[in-house]
Amino acid sequence: MEPDLFTAAAEDRQEKDPASSPLAVRMRPRTLDEVVGQQHLLRPGSPLRRLVGEGGGGPAGPSSVILWGPPGIGKTTLAYVVSQATQKRFVELSAITAGVKEVRAVIDGARRSSGAYGRDTVLFLDEIHRFSKAQQDSLLPAVENRWVTLIAATTENPYFSVISPLLSRSLLLTLEPLTDDDLRGLLGRALTDERGLGGAVTLPEDAEAHLLRIAGGDARRALTALEAGAGAALDKGESEVTLTSLEEAVDRAAVKYDRAGDQHYDVASALIKSIRGSDVDAALHYLARMIEAGEDPRFIARRLMISASEDIGLADPTALPTAVAAAQAVALIGFPEAALTLSHATIALALAPKSNAATTAIGAALADVRAGLAGPVPPHLRDGHYQGAKKLGHAQGYLYPHDLPGGIAAQQYAPDKIHGKRYYEPTRYGAEARYADVVERVRARLRGDPPPSADGPAAPSS
Repeated sequence: MEPDLFTAAAEDRQEKDPASSPLAVRMRPRTLDEVVGQQHLLRPGSPLRRLVGEGGGGPAGPSSVILWGPPGIGKTTLAYVVSQATQKRFVELSAITAGVKEVRAVIDGARRSSGAYGRDTVLFLDEIHRFSKAQQDSLLPAVENRWVTLIAATTENPYFSVISPLLSRSLLLTLEPLTDDDLRGLLGRALTDERGLGGAVTLPEDAEAHLLRIAGGDARRALTALEAGAGAALDKGESEVTLTSLEEAVDRAAVKYDRAGDQHYDVASALIKSIRGSDVDAALHYLARMIEAGEDPRFIARRLMISASEDIGLADPTALPTAVAAAQAVALIGFPEAALTLSHATIALALAPKSNAATTAIGAALADVRAGLAGPVPPHLRDGHYQGAKKLGHAQGYLYPHDLPGGIAAQQYAPDKIHGKRYYEPTRYGAEARYADVVERVRARLRGDPPPSADGPAAPSS
């Protein structure tokens, strides 16, 4: 028997005894029309609809696709729907356990099936980013010759994790995070549908809001928590999944936090202001509130990156790389482990020396530009590489800094209207004190003042 996502035996058992399967499995969509969210991928004539046989055939067959998105938003669900709806031979492999040998076996079987029975093959490959370059190369002939139609799923950026030849032979479909409205509709269907809870319990508004918070855009997590809460309520003889029953079932208190309202912005603002004020304990408190309320970790990471430049800047040049590394790690690992990374970055930023010099510098420069203080680029700085530039005087008289002692030429760089203006005013906090010394020496050399030594200005030490 070929490996496939959902075996006939499992499906038969589910039909005979639906309660034997988790609620998330029972509520899995059977058609593309039942899929929650991702409507941008499900329009008539879309690649996914062509994969299930909608839209006719003709000389333009269905394309191979790569599904890219975070965990829990429907990549495997879409593959399941295709497996149920298509009349094609459907085979599933996981890049975690499969290798080139398994891929070649599927391709050989696809060629036999096509030649002997005229039946095409759809190959679902989960976690394709775990395949090496050589393993991905083994897919190329089958995809290019359409011996198989590939559906590949990945949680990592395919431009870095999937080889270019395979990307060019496939359509990249980006899945969007599920919204609260998407999850609200899914929960409503699970409460009333006979495949789900069949009206056995109701879900009041406060409990529903808590479910949406702890789900964090993950449909599987939302249905799992609903099933736990419904079980707890029914065990107590209650027909309503109260907030108390839900908290007991999922072991998580409802945090007063509205991701779409004032609390969202108030708590985020308090986090950043606590970092700015160097109160590491308060910053961690607000971070914990955001995490516990199901805030998108990428939103938190973005705020930390902004804080690193806005409030710390060159006082600690490592702050921004730390925040960027945290954002990249969060995108790769997700919750719950991402909480550790966010804590790491928050502590580093809160305890770092502070400077808003970079913020005020660009603010002052932007204000002058918006006020019309621009002016033409000095002729000696203009592009002199094209024919006729010399006749216009472009690039004439430009001094090449690398040819001069100290690597700095005493010449004008700014337009006349702002020549001599100072935007960057470094502080003496932390590492920025070194930059303050450097910038004064550089400005003096640019003015033509005699250098204090032949060595020129020293670069800031790392």
